Amino acid sequence: MRGLTWDHPRGYAPLDELTRLDLAGDNPYGDVPEPIEWDRQPLEGFESEPIAKLCETYDVLVIDHPGLGAAMDALVPMDELFDEPVETPFVGRSYESYHLEGRQWALPLDAAAQVAAAKAGVEVPGTWPEMAEFAREARMALCLGGPHAFLMFCALCSGDFLDEAAGARALELMSELLARSDRDVSLLNPIGVLDTMTAGGVDCCPLLYGYVTYPLTFSDAPAWPGEPPGSVLGGTGLVVSRRRIDEIREAVRAHLRRLVSEPVQTRLFPATGGQPAARSAWQGDPTLATLEAAWVRPRFPGYIALQERSSALLRDGLLARVRPRDLLRDLHKEWRQT
Repeated sequence: MRGLTWDHPRGYAPLDELTRLDLAGDNPYGDVPEPIEWDRQPLEGFESEPIAKLCETYDVLVIDHPGLGAAMDALVPMDELFDEPVETPFVGRSYESYHLEGRQWALPLDAAAQVAAAKAGVEVPGTWPEMAEFAREARMALCLGGPHAFLMFCALCSGDFLDEAAGARALELMSELLARSDRDVSLLNPIGVLDTMTAGGVDCCPLLYGYVTYPLTFSDAPAWPGEPPGSVLGGTGLVVSRRRIDEIREAVRAHLRRLVSEPVQTRLFPATGGQPAARSAWQGDPTLATLEAAWVRPRFPGYIALQERSSALLRDGLLARVRPRDLLRDLHKEWRQT
């Protein structure tokens, strides 16, 4: 059996460890009919490689939920694999994010949302007005690389990114924060920002996707006064391709049940640098409130390309210091053309 995950220890280390234990013939997390050989793709592959195309090569894939809309014809829905829903309680809306057009297309494997990150000893403010003041003195970076300029904007709008007032408020703040941030670091993706922070380049980032593999302090996303933390749900899920399902159905069922089981999620994942999706693994975590409130992105065909265009539009406009109202008008025009 062939599987595809993403090329970061958080994405492949738990899966590789299970395969190693399977090949050794003594897996304490349960036996499966045959192991999966996992290949890896870059993180950007979630945006650049259509899931349906990858399903021509792979049996099981680790995916991001916004790509579902264009892939359903190539996937086996979970109700065709399992007689009853998998019982693991997942954090926030992780399970719901893979439910589309009345069917469940994936099981959550990994959970994430945009949160605040800082070096040890740096206390990040809890509200956006306080963050604007904090940025006057802090060595700070934003996270605007790839799709993340648009995702930060959506988080600041609590998902209502086509609302005029919410959008203007968000872009005014982003412009103000970028002017006080390390510009070069701010153009990186989350891994790049976290690598720089770990190396001592900056002290904090107010909003980016958290990674348990970094020796940093993560806390709830800042909030607008009187509102819950605004964040956009990330994480990954497990889908099954139709290419060989009649041959491997029982083996696939065994793998999926084991991967989302409480022992694997709460013991093996933390021990190998994974970031589990089971809610029990997040009890007591300082970012749980953000995960529970995180917004689920659209999943219609073509969304990922629109997300990329929107992010480039916002990033370029912020760097060029375009007036927030004008930048918002251009963004709304892009979405009206969809």
